[in-house]
Amino acid sequence: MKLMVVDTALGLCTAGVFEVDDAGARRLGLRSEPMVKGHSERIAGFARDAAAQAGVAFADLDRIGVTVGPGSFTGLRVGLAFAQGLAAALDRPAVGVSALDALAASAGEALTVAALIDARRGQVYARFWRVGEPEGPAEALTLAAAAARIAAMGTAAVLVGSGAALFADIAAGRTVLTPDGPEPEVLARLVAAADPASAPARPLYLRAPDATPPTRLPGQARAPVRTA
Repeated sequence: MKLMVVDTALGLCTAGVFEVDDAGARRLGLRSEPMVKGHSERIAGFARDAAAQAGVAFADLDRIGVTVGPGSFTGLRVGLAFAQGLAAALDRPAVGVSALDALAASAGEALTVAALIDARRGQVYARFWRVGEPEGPAEALTLAAAAARIAAMGTAAVLVGSGAALFADIAAGRTVLTPDGPEPEVLARLVAAADPASAPARPLYLRAPDATPPTRLPGQARAPVRTA
């Protein structure tokens, strides 16, 4: 299976072409750079370059995979819009992959994993695994609640993601990994293994966006102040 992965949800802008079979994911072409903004101007060019490096046409792809969050609201929307548009143009399935699941899978063969993304405002997006199985769904947790969960996992736990660095006080004896995003090869394996019907390319939000709609339209008069 030949596929393209797109990742703009966290600290990378990535587009890669892979061939995936029983032996694993073989990289054919990849463009990936650390990036916190400007994804919309770069992702199409990255995809073009990755396909050119791979020596394949977009029509040769069997499916398109994309990280769906949690992560940067603007970044993940850019990746989703591009992946959905490309999949629609090619009449191929678009497959969504959780950024937390991909981070956990990027931790290698560790059986006890805490995938943690810094969500700001005293929170992390988190998901926890034991013996390779998730303990529950992805959550938005306070730092105190996440610290308690991590402490209960024991020193064999691997902490991975941008949020892992927030727990330096309890990280002693634990492996801490802070990549800018999941490994593209991991994304490719997850995309190939997913059922498109149950892994749609839709955003995964664990809390409302920080921005709020305006309370009045441009040029609209302010509501009068009522006095007692």
